[in-house]
Order: sequence, then C-alpha cells, then structure tokens
Amino acid sequence: MSTTEHGMTHDELMTLPVAIPLETANRALHLGRTTGYHLARTGRYPVRVLRHGRAYKVSRYDLHRHLGVAAEQPPATA
Repeated sequence: MSTTEHGMTHDELMTLPVAIPLETANRALHLGRTTGYHLARTGRYPVRVLRHGRAYKVSRYDLHRHLGVAAEQPPATA
C-alpha cells in the first residue's frame, strides 16, 4: 500500500512546515501524484497552489483550512 492511500494523521498535519511540497499536500488530500499535478497545472487544485520555479507548493494554512483542521486550543482557565 502506498502512503497516498493512508492520508495523514492530525499530528502529522500539525507538524507540517509553512510551505508544503505538492506531493505532501496530495497525501493529506488523498490525491494520487498524477491527479494532484494535473489539478495544479489546470488551476483546479482544492487549495491555492504556489509556484516556486518549477516546483509547486501549498501553504499549511490553506491546507488546514480546507481540511477543517485546527490546532488544539489550550483549555480556558476559570
């Protein structure tokens, strides 16, 4: 089984760097490599894609927002 089929755990999502390579974002979004790159090239990727030379990157903020993932908030003190 490839890592794309597994997706990512909440802990993995929380430890991602600010700019994520497209292949890592594909894994989090359960997209295959070919599909992810095709969506990025055609402007239909589920989140905003940044071009860095020939490389595609996705911001952690945009990915978290799309997935509905939030950092755990510390409990409020009374």
